[in-house]
Amino acid sequence: MSGERQTVETRKFNIDSVEHAAGTPDTPLPWAELGLKENEYNEVVKILGRRPTAAELAMYSVMWSEHCSYKSSKNHLRQFGDKVTDEMKEHLLVGIGENAGVVDIGDGWAVTFKVESHNHPSFVEPYQGAATGVGGIVRDIISMGARPVAVMDPLRFGAIDHPDTARLVHGIVSGIGGYGNCLGLPNIGGEVVFDAVYQGNPLVNALAVGVMRHEDIRLANASGVGNKVVLFGARTGGDGIGGASVLASESFDSSKPSKRPAVQVGDPFAEKVLIECCLELFKASVVEGIQDLGAAGISCATSELASNGDGGMHVELTKVLLRDPSLTPGEILMSESQERMMAVVTPENVTAFEAIMDKWAVEYSWLGEVTDTGRLIIDWDGETIVDVDPRTVAHEGPVYDRPYHRPQWLDGVQADSFTASPAAARRPADGATLAAAVVELMASPNMCSKDWVTDQYDRYVQGNTALAMPDDAGVVRVDESTGLGVSISTDANGRYSYLNPYEGARLALAESYRNVATSGARPLAVTDCLNFGSPEDPEVMWQFAESVRGLSDGCRELGVPVTGGNVSLYNQTGGIAIHPTPVVGVLGVFDDVARRTPSGWVEDGQAIYLLGTTADELDGSEWANLRGHLGGQPPKADLSLERQLGEILINASRDGMVDSAHDLSEGGLAAVLVESSLRFNVGARVGLDEVCERDGVDAFTLLFSESQARAVVAVPRSEEIRFTDMCTARAFPAIRIGIVDAQSGSLEVQGQFELSLHELREAHEGTLPRYFD
Repeated sequence: MSGERQTVETRKFNIDSVEHAAGTPDTPLPWAELGLKENEYNEVVKILGRRPTAAELAMYSVMWSEHCSYKSSKNHLRQFGDKVTDEMKEHLLVGIGENAGVVDIGDGWAVTFKVESHNHPSFVEPYQGAATGVGGIVRDIISMGARPVAVMDPLRFGAIDHPDTARLVHGIVSGIGGYGNCLGLPNIGGEVVFDAVYQGNPLVNALAVGVMRHEDIRLANASGVGNKVVLFGARTGGDGIGGASVLASESFDSSKPSKRPAVQVGDPFAEKVLIECCLELFKASVVEGIQDLGAAGISCATSELASNGDGGMHVELTKVLLRDPSLTPGEILMSESQERMMAVVTPENVTAFEAIMDKWAVEYSWLGEVTDTGRLIIDWDGETIVDVDPRTVAHEGPVYDRPYHRPQWLDGVQADSFTASPAAARRPADGATLAAAVVELMASPNMCSKDWVTDQYDRYVQGNTALAMPDDAGVVRVDESTGLGVSISTDANGRYSYLNPYEGARLALAESYRNVATSGARPLAVTDCLNFGSPEDPEVMWQFAESVRGLSDGCRELGVPVTGGNVSLYNQTGGIAIHPTPVVGVLGVFDDVARRTPSGWVEDGQAIYLLGTTADELDGSEWANLRGHLGGQPPKADLSLERQLGEILINASRDGMVDSAHDLSEGGLAAVLVESSLRFNVGARVGLDEVCERDGVDAFTLLFSESQARAVVAVPRSEEIRFTDMCTARAFPAIRIGIVDAQSGSLEVQGQFELSLHELREAHEGTLPRYFD
């Protein structure tokens, strides 16, 4: 199955060789069509000392794209490294710059995790765009030497009643489920948000997590002169050509041609075989390193391997196995066909490598070898078509210090508080209207049950899932003998970030951190996917800069490092950008996942406690959103309080003091009371008067405010004294608001209303089927 067996007679082209390029300096090239700016093309000419060949132009265009080079964001992203403390490095094994970050979780185990975007392809071709997003992030995990164990998908769509939303929802959800289920990976969480601002730019972010022993960590580089370079997996086709440079690095514009050919096509069964094949290669120690082929395909793999190594690389491109023999050399370099990997193998391990390939029936082709030239040289049938310094392609591309400024309109938006709006004057004030408001909230698109989505995912395959949606975080067991495991959550709130990008990023971090702590795990590390509009708009660039500053400051305050992630820019259509949406994933560790804490109560008579205090913080809230209002300032993010609350939740879970815990975020206390009751169909009786008096708020505000650093827990009666003593010792506000009532079949807010669980469930679970069935 080696590429040596493929003939090249049918693959002859008018080759634009390096020699030909040097002799034809005035030949016009389609640099603009490939996504390069004029100044960037001129810089390529300066670097090479001549015009680039067609193949070199293809490489530079994809590798210098926004998606691959981070040219507009790199200056700001440095804060994630600059603000790291010794405390944050304690468990960090591999940080930013590799395919995925790696953290030490104890007992010789390590976990790698990362979140990335596949936004633009998923709008153009929802099924394949979403499916290949899952495939790509999983290959990042494989390349680190880890076995993938779970995936998550934070999703954002346009208005739920828009005619195009159903097309996107059906395609994207089916693509995620189809690919992930075929891989046999549990999908343990994520988000599903509907907002008209994402109508032309849905956000499809994909997270994967993998596990390995410390000694199994692998980094990708091409070192060792004479070592062989091999491409293996699926054949290279015409799908995904220019995806990174054209599709993922510019905005949608109706004046431009269809981008459908730039969307990749995935084969999950091929990827499943690739997973097992790569893990065997690592276990047998027959590869020096493996690089996945995702964005920019062979261009990325060859240039990054060579750049990360200590020499150069020579490749014969005609040896690449093709699905389409009509592909030009440039198209082969740019193709983003899926399920492909590139490895570096010592000569003495070639036979062992081929034996493993044959065992798994995986095709491969020996493309070339590592050299000592310091150059990446690619030939086509003996003619040199690429001769570059690989660092100029992979790591030394343009870096822009984009101009940015605070939007002039923001002062007016922040002054427009919900409390002073006409809608606030009509807020529910008695039991009947409060009850109706709770039902309306829980049936709304963003607060309704997402079972219609998550039931299409296999959440429990492999048998190691301890918690999954709809709980606050996903939990998977890593070590069967000890119960060691991890908890993961992803969160973002575009409305908060629109009102205040700095605080919005900190709030996303706070909620994800709180969700992990609520499950009982100790937060350890962060990955992020930063989704924004065009960096060429100074106001969007200001939103991005403020978000990165807020997130990096927040990570330092909470003591959790960013291990890696993704930036997705140009998420806008016709000049209208999405809300700034920094999706933050937090990973935490359990000594034993048997002590994880679910989000719903079960045992009759247990005491229900509210932790934290409530203020009038309805700006940017789900309730304000339902009333068509977006203005004011988002809730205050006090990360010292978040850290205190986290310690209480973690200790209480570990020591058996709580049997359920649910953080308060979107939808406030009202959402938590309903969700905790519906989780296991067990009701509750609560009273609000004492908390209202203590915090100086009315019942409506207590139910619907989205004040942070709060949680609701169910405490066994035998543990009440121990639990309250722990809160008192930490001077953290905790007040008993009710009891679990397993017999009532209802949620009763004493003195206000009583709603049957049947009525709440019908409202909560009926929304998505009504729109999408």
